[in-house]
Amino acid sequence: MAEHTLKRFDEELERLSSTISEMGGLAETALTQCLTALRQGDSEIAEQVIAADARVDALDNAVQEQTVKLLALRQPMAVDLRVILSSIKIAAALERIADYAKNTAKRTIVLNGATTTPPAAVNGIDRLGRLVRTALKDVLDAFAHGDVAKAHDVWQRDEEIDQVYTGLFRELLTYMMEDPRTITACTHLLFMAKNIERAGDHVTNIAELVSFRTTGHGFDEARPKGSASLYAAGNAS
Repeated sequence: MAEHTLKRFDEELERLSSTISEMGGLAETALTQCLTALRQGDSEIAEQVIAADARVDALDNAVQEQTVKLLALRQPMAVDLRVILSSIKIAAALERIADYAKNTAKRTIVLNGATTTPPAAVNGIDRLGRLVRTALKDVLDAFAHGDVAKAHDVWQRDEEIDQVYTGLFRELLTYMMEDPRTITACTHLLFMAKNIERAGDHVTNIAELVSFRTTGHGFDEARPKGSASLYAAGNAS
């Protein structure tokens, strides 16, 4: 980021980036902990994820306040304007990722009372979540260093996440058809899988915004989507 004549402006931009980085760290922790809670059937950890979401919301509000102040008082242009505008969107994406982690944690608490949860399905959710968590960690690193190449690598991984989600979706439907006793548990797992897949979409959005901050545009090619076959199959039925 270019150095400005007004040192205070640089400090304000740095504070904005620091706030987003803190949000990112909390979102990553929430995603990690909700997966741990699911694997271990630990309602206490799930409750911690739910309680921590308030801090993410507070930081999202702080980003909005900081950006409004910068736009009003500094009248930024070019790169500075892109940095500020993208900050709002990145913060919103991180807030949503934390929300999806919170929702997954809530369903984990409900699921802990079920006795017919297929262990293989839980492992599938965990695998999907690990992919998204790794992508989130990498995109936060790309954000911190303005690394467009690394952001593009994360962006391309969206296809793999979608493919894993599609396979998991079909697996859960199979469990429910083969054993009606699993329907309640698998329904919760379906919602968990969708939450995590949507978190992955927001990670991809952040990757595009990292590119926008530096270059003024996202990635030229169409976003790869590995779940297209799932919706095509649904339309054909």
